[in-house]
Amino acid sequence: MAGEPKKSSMLDELKAFIFRGNVIDLAVAVVIGAAFTAIVNSVVNDLINPLIGLILGGLDFAGLSFSVGNATFTYGNLIMAIINFLIVALVLFFVIKAMNRLMRKEAAAPAAPPAPTKDQLLLTEIRDLLAKSKS
Repeated sequence: MAGEPKKSSMLDELKAFIFRGNVIDLAVAVVIGAAFTAIVNSVVNDLINPLIGLILGGLDFAGLSFSVGNATFTYGNLIMAIINFLIVALVLFFVIKAMNRLMRKEAAAPAAPPAPTKDQLLLTEIRDLLAKSKS
């Protein structure tokens, strides 16, 4: 019918969905998160884990296991996963704390008040003239 509005195609709906601001923001956050994960994993695996290895005398939990029948339980991997999680959480805590401190310093500087507009200046003059004429 000529009076009916044209139904949008699925492609138009997909395009509208993709180009909404929050979808693009989410995609950017995922990419940045993946890059940040690589940095945190490098700090944990290349710096902190070797230090822990030095402190514990080279003890590697990953090899700890026990067997019951034909089943082998490698509980050392669980211990290493827990240790890595705690280290990652600690590193993230310090990074976010530092970022928050930087953000607070930027936010603490108050913005200069905007200059009065021509209308405001004119109204101020009128107010002052009225105040003088009443005196």
